Amino acid sequence: MCRVTDLRQAVLAKNDASAHELRAHLTARGTAVVNLLSSPGSGKTALLEQELLRARERSVAVAALSADLATENDAVRLARSGVPVKQVLTDGLCHLEAGMLAGHLDGWLPDDTRLLFVENVGNLVCPASYDLGETLRVVLASVTEGEDKPLKYPTAFGLAQLVVVTKTDLAAAVEFDAITFRANLEQVNPGVEVVMTSARRGQGIGVLLDRAMAAADGASVHSPVMAGHSHHGHTHGHTHAHPEATGTMAHTHS
Repeated sequence: MCRVTDLRQAVLAKNDASAHELRAHLTARGTAVVNLLSSPGSGKTALLEQELLRARERSVAVAALSADLATENDAVRLARSGVPVKQVLTDGLCHLEAGMLAGHLDGWLPDDTRLLFVENVGNLVCPASYDLGETLRVVLASVTEGEDKPLKYPTAFGLAQLVVVTKTDLAAAVEFDAITFRANLEQVNPGVEVVMTSARRGQGIGVLLDRAMAAADGASVHSPVMAGHSHHGHTHGHTHAHPEATGTMAHTHS
């Protein structure tokens, strides 16, 4: 068991080093990464498509990278926005890693990109432990998933710097209790902002882009109590003590 734990820690430490290097590189060129995490079917792609369209309307240079185990369906949908889009197939891996992301950006990401949205693999377990060199970490949950998701996935929601609730047009039909959801979220991540959205009705569209641009411009982002943060402009570095390896998590930025 100790050997498994040591191996896990080594893998995560290597990823953290790669993330730190990638963040420094992207920051130097003026690009901020927004890491989007959610379970499958949360409506992440539908919302992201609308945000990319809004970015084009505002003449913000954006790009999107979508990761999936198989198919290029999400990239095809996102490409309708007219921004640079790339699909990454992980061949069964349940998450992206910083080194993988860096390799896919090399030679593809346009030089003037201000924001890169990364649509992580649909999974609230594995991706939560991997820093991608992001400036802003966003976790999405649809109203159809219920109010208890923050308690079931405390690492994912506990490290979120922004939480987005999707498919609010279905809230009444599924009897979603927004107050209970917020109370559950407060237990793992007190004070994190919650944005209510409906890609179908246009509710909350553009807020994610606003928050991402603010973070890219150096504004302070939410500091989860599960993590210790310090921000210096818009340069961010992460170090983790990962919960699946040690039972605790420390998270620092420099």
